[in-house]
Amino acid sequence: MIDAPEAASPRRVWGVAALLMALSDALQARFPVLTVQGELSGFTRAASGHCYFSLKDGDGQAAMLRCAMFRRAASLMDFSPRDGHAVEVRGRLALYEPRGELQFIVESMRRAGEGALYEQFLRLKARLEAQGLFDADRKRVPPPYARRIGVITSAAGAALHDVLTALARRAPHAQVFVYPSPVQGAEAPPALVRALEIANERADAEVLLLVRGGGSLEDLWAFNDERVVQAIARSSLPVICGVGHETDITLADLAADVRAPTPTAAAELATVSREQCLETLAALDRQLRRRLEQRLDSASQRLDRLTLRLARPGDALSRQRRRLDLYGQRLSQLLPRAASQRQQRLDLLSQRLSQLLPRAAAHRQQRLDHLDERLRRALPQQAGRASHRLESLSSRLQALDPRQVLQRGFAWLDDGQGRALTSIGQLQEGQGLRAVLADGAADVTVDRLTANGAPVPPADPAGPAGPAEPRAGRAVGRGVGRGVGRGARRLPVEAVGAVPAPETPDAASAAQASLLDAIDPDAPAPAPRTPRRRKTKDV
Repeated sequence: MIDAPEAASPRRVWGVAALLMALSDALQARFPVLTVQGELSGFTRAASGHCYFSLKDGDGQAAMLRCAMFRRAASLMDFSPRDGHAVEVRGRLALYEPRGELQFIVESMRRAGEGALYEQFLRLKARLEAQGLFDADRKRVPPPYARRIGVITSAAGAALHDVLTALARRAPHAQVFVYPSPVQGAEAPPALVRALEIANERADAEVLLLVRGGGSLEDLWAFNDERVVQAIARSSLPVICGVGHETDITLADLAADVRAPTPTAAAELATVSREQCLETLAALDRQLRRRLEQRLDSASQRLDRLTLRLARPGDALSRQRRRLDLYGQRLSQLLPRAASQRQQRLDLLSQRLSQLLPRAAAHRQQRLDHLDERLRRALPQQAGRASHRLESLSSRLQALDPRQVLQRGFAWLDDGQGRALTSIGQLQEGQGLRAVLADGAADVTVDRLTANGAPVPPADPAGPAGPAEPRAGRAVGRGVGRGVGRGARRLPVEAVGAVPAPETPDAASAAQASLLDAIDPDAPAPAPRTPRRRKTKDV
């Protein structure tokens, strides 16, 4: 009876694992992806690469959320988280079943409140890097044993105390010059630039230390100012920059000649410790002593050898005599051998020459026979070509013979004194002429002169002296043959023009004499004519 009400309203009994799984599913369904902002606390990185930490509110409220960030997500972070950093994490809620605890699985993390500032930092870094301010080739090496060191930092900061302590410990002999300047706030960049300019103007120090303690990105922003970076790049003195902690990187660190992770490290990089200097001096002293001892030992041994040589000069003469005898013996052995080798080479060359001479003579005889045969074949060919050329020249000479022209019915006319007649202007009625034909000569008389079928009036005897103008026409006459001629006959005057007239009187006389000799060897030679200028025309 007591269990009746319970049977009427059945109840569900959950197992622990089932309840936790149900709660996990309900959380994932209700809160799929979340972004939570808080302050890091208890940050640890395991050997596996996973990160475990807690998030708490920055206003001091008693609220804490356990978080886990696995290795893949942790490798994507662009900064090193530390306790106290304000961050924004993105991920999902889950239950850790072995302990039944609520935890937040982080998929990404970034610094809170510095996103825009960090982007500005990246843009300024890219622009200054493009200007070459971060190039490694412009960085200088600070002097290793600087005796004057300048420090630029806040006079009230802990960084100055750390630097002075380190310098006093490592290099108590070094002189320190402090150039105080604010290192945080809006007035810090121009003050830092002015401190750098003063240090370069005074040139009191051999190296400058630009230092500041750690802080957030906003606290260190003065060292990301472009004016400060440009001043560091313009500095004529080497600059060692030690700003913040090892994980803090500023543009001043990139522009400086040497970057130190902390202010104390900057002081250590600028100096060599006293102990190290003493050790180096001790090592140099030991090395110098060892070198001196070696030189002394070597000089002592050399002195002993020279002393021995001076004490017994006969030994040196004996050694030289033995060397001379040895050289004479070697020479007496080498001379016959060299002569024998030369004789063998001479015999070999003589044998080769005796073998080569008949062969060369036979070769020369074969070449001579070959040339003789070529000569015998070439002589008839040359004679044939010469005979053919002679016949060709004879044919051409025969074609140019004036007698061949006379054979075609032409005649050579002259005035009886050897002067050739080429125009009727040179003729008069009743004038006696001489006509040379192919087979003889004839004396003819001019009966009538015609030009183009019309009679030609007689020439005026009172006219001006000089050669008559050549006129085309015919001369009709009669003549008496002489020699082998056929008697009186009418001759066409224009037939004379077919015979080529000589170019000069001497040539005309020579041609006429040749013709007369060919036709009538007994005829008298024509008298030479005096050259006179006249116009001729070949008909």
